[in-house]
Order: sequence, then C-alpha cells, then structure tokens
Amino acid sequence: MYSTHSPTAATGSLTASHRRRAGFTIAEVAMATAILALGISTSITVMQRGFAMLDSARNVTTAGQILVSQMEQLRMYDWATVNAYPTSETTLTIDSVFTSSSTVGNRFTLKRTISSPATEVLQITFKVSWRNYDGRTIEREMTTYYARYGIHDYYYNHT
Repeated sequence: MYSTHSPTAATGSLTASHRRRAGFTIAEVAMATAILALGISTSITVMQRGFAMLDSARNVTTAGQILVSQMEQLRMYDWATVNAYPTSETTLTIDSVFTSSSTVGNRFTLKRTISSPATEVLQITFKVSWRNYDGRTIEREMTTYYARYGIHDYYYNHT
C-alpha cells in the first residue's frame, strides 16, 4: 500500500509526469493557429464568391424579366406602330415595375435595335446591360421577328 520510496523521490516523479501532461507546446499551438487562420481565410473567400454568384444570378433573372416584358409589350402593337420605330439602336425606358425596386433602380439599361431582313419583316433585338458585383458590364439580349400579317402568314403565304 505504501511506497518504499522516499517522499521526495515520489513527489519528484509525480511532478515530472505531471509536467508532461500539463499543456501544449508552442509548436502545437502555432500549428493549430495556422490551421485556424487558413480555415477562416478560406471561408471568407468562399463567402465573397458566393455573394458574387448570388448577385449575378439575381441580375440575370431580372434582365430576363425585363426582356420578356418588352417582348410581351411588343406583341400588343400593330404593324404601323412597330414599323415606325427607328432602325438605329435606341435606349428605352425600363418599366417602373422594375425600376421602383431598390435592388434594380437605375442599374439596368435597355436598348432596342431593329433591322429588316425581308420585305414587311422586322428583326427586333432588345438588349439589357448592367454592372456586375465586380464592376464588369454584363449584357443579355433577346431577338424576335415581327411580320406585317404575322410570321405564320409570312412563311406560308409569301414564300
């Protein structure tokens, strides 16, 4: 039950054993700190890229909605109205449904270009552009054909 060793010898061996289990070395702490710093810096970079992708996706969706809205408005016009549009690139006003939103505001620009590939047929292109999260200009466009008596009539009765 009792040790035959002297009390100082027992205490000395306990202290040395206790010292070995007491804590981490400076090298271990430095390694843990380096790994933690790498993890934090990597997560910040990933979050920045995630925010950029989210912004890009949101803007592409908004641009698509603006383009589809313009196409739907175009369908409501008659030939005389559409044929009177200038053939040069024209900057249009974006519908207030879009510009009243604080995320859209005046960041987007809408342009229309018209050409005439055949008699009584117009090729109409709408282009939306904006500045992305990183400052680059991004563009999306949509093109349609508009015929005097409708595309169906043009292809089947005028060919």
